[in-house]
Amino acid sequence: MDWLDLFPEPVRSMLRRLPQTVFDRLEEVRIRENRPLEINAGGEHHFLTRNGSMTLQPEEAYRPDKEDTSRLLDLISNHSLYTMEEELRKGFITIPGGHRIGLAGRAVLSGGKVEHLRDISGFNVRIARAVPGIADPVLPYMLDERSRRVLHTLVLSPPQHGKTTLLRDLARQISSGMAGSRSAPGGMKVCIIDERSEIAGSYKGIPGFDVGPRTDVMDACPKAEGMMMMIRSMSPEVIIVDEIGRVEDAEAIQEALHAGISVIASAHGRDLSELSRRPAFQALAGQTLFERYILLERKGQHISFRAADAKQRMLALTVTGKGGSNRC
Repeated sequence: MDWLDLFPEPVRSMLRRLPQTVFDRLEEVRIRENRPLEINAGGEHHFLTRNGSMTLQPEEAYRPDKEDTSRLLDLISNHSLYTMEEELRKGFITIPGGHRIGLAGRAVLSGGKVEHLRDISGFNVRIARAVPGIADPVLPYMLDERSRRVLHTLVLSPPQHGKTTLLRDLARQISSGMAGSRSAPGGMKVCIIDERSEIAGSYKGIPGFDVGPRTDVMDACPKAEGMMMMIRSMSPEVIIVDEIGRVEDAEAIQEALHAGISVIASAHGRDLSELSRRPAFQALAGQTLFERYILLERKGQHISFRAADAKQRMLALTVTGKGGSNRC
């Protein structure tokens, strides 16, 4: 399914009228019932008018109505909303191509936990695109040629700065042995724990992105459980996991490290000092289990990479380049 086919008319027509330079940079399309239609293109946010032009004035924007949102939900769920209870419980749906649709509405609780969503009126369609080569600047700082292994690495940035895009390309390169051929001839066995189906963009278990020829993906599985499952069953050399933050995640990472498996993880945070204040990371930071830290900063379409060692001392890397479309 092409992501554009998700949208009902007239929203689809509005998006088609966008200038090609804007359309190619689309990252998000936000539909909120009876509220202004919004897009995010390369980190720049605009509202869309009925004729498809961009505006910064919300009162000028097209406002999707109940018919628009009902039709969108019908298309997203392939006309079978009742079969997607698990996705609704998590608050998002992943479609072929790795595109993810975040949902907002009224939560129905059972035993104090979310059972499903109803009265869904908000949608954030996050358009997935790979950026092959985005990991080129940072990969040399993550390889230890003497021990012929990947260093334990934590990628850090606020949301929407390129963490997931970077992890996706790291998986591809480490698995294929391209950029890291001296340290990993022929590539390494990589396992991705993809709780939100974002890194590999899997649909029905099949990755929608090129994540490398020696990569296995555990899709839609909680990170801590997924890491332990893959350690037991797939004998990985490298585990890649996105957006760690729970104490259980930190404990599972320690298990992987003690098993001799290299871990590449990401987390939300502006800097290392901010990260160290979160309980889940205090044990990891105290034991200096991560050997490299990669910090991402984004300004518009440009992403800057910085690297630090286990003692959080900044290394020589400072690279700025276009990041393309990012999902983080």
